[in-house]
Amino acid sequence: MGLRDLLSKPGQMLGDMAQVANLESVVQWGQSYSLWPYPFATACCGIEYMGTACSDNDIARFGAERPSFSPRQADMILVLGTLTYKMAPVLREVYEQLSEPKYVVSVGACASSGGMFDTYGVLQGIDRILPVDVYVPGCPPRPEAILDAIMKLQEKVKTQGLESRRQEVMRKIQELNERNKPLVVQ
Repeated sequence: MGLRDLLSKPGQMLGDMAQVANLESVVQWGQSYSLWPYPFATACCGIEYMGTACSDNDIARFGAERPSFSPRQADMILVLGTLTYKMAPVLREVYEQLSEPKYVVSVGACASSGGMFDTYGVLQGIDRILPVDVYVPGCPPRPEAILDAIMKLQEKVKTQGLESRRQEVMRKIQELNERNKPLVVQ
């Protein structure tokens, strides 16, 4: 077994001293443990998100302890709470300003489906305006559920390359645009 055989199998241990990996897997591993969230909190889910930073839950174990309150310094947006139609363009603009590759986590029933607010002013799910990667159920969700969503997002980042991520986001945005086309009555 030569060096060429070892390099063709990334992730294999090379004795006790080194592990062979390709550059893309190392970059994906680093990205998965350095997610910088932008919390877009509008309701009670924001309080539960604050609970994830406490010592009992400690979001720092997953590399997401640094909340960015500037979208240009974040790569993950956490939509926490009810979103109205008047706030939707603001949320879309914040999403556009996130650094690439960007990820969206919909936290709670209100962000995911409008929750109990089935009214004309409440957006019935942020997946109508943003390509959502992970949904967190609950009203409000427990901090453990938010941590579970971050772990699922980390697994997605580890296994998905940049090009496949770009294609997935473009496909989701195209579906959003098709779904949101205005009806033309003739």
